Amino acid sequence: MNKDWHVADIIAAIRKQGTSMAAISRSVGLSLSSSTLANVLTRPRPKGECLIADALSIHPAEIWPNRHYDEAGGLIDRKIKMRKAYRSKVTIYFLD
Repeated sequence: MNKDWHVADIIAAIRKQGTSMAAISRSVGLSLSSSTLANVLTRPRPKGECLIADALSIHPAEIWPNRHYDEAGGLIDRKIKMRKAYRSKVTIYFLD
C-alpha cells in the first residue's frame, strides 16, 4: 500500500492550486477555521479530507491511503462518517 502524503506535500499541492487551507474553509461557507481544517493533516477527519481532496480534484484515498483502505486493500467508504447534511455538498472523485 502507498504511504500517505507528507504534510508539506499536501500544503504545497494546495498552494500550487492557488489557494490555502483558510480559503478552502471559507469557500464552502462552513464555520471552520484554518486551524480546525489543519487537524486533518495529522488526524483522520472525513469532512476535512474531502474538502482538501476536492480542492485538489482527487479522491481523498490518493492523499491518505492508510485512512481509506482496509488491510485487504478494499476502499473504505468514509463518507458515511460525515453528517448527513454535509455529505451531499462533497464531491467524491472515484479511483479507476
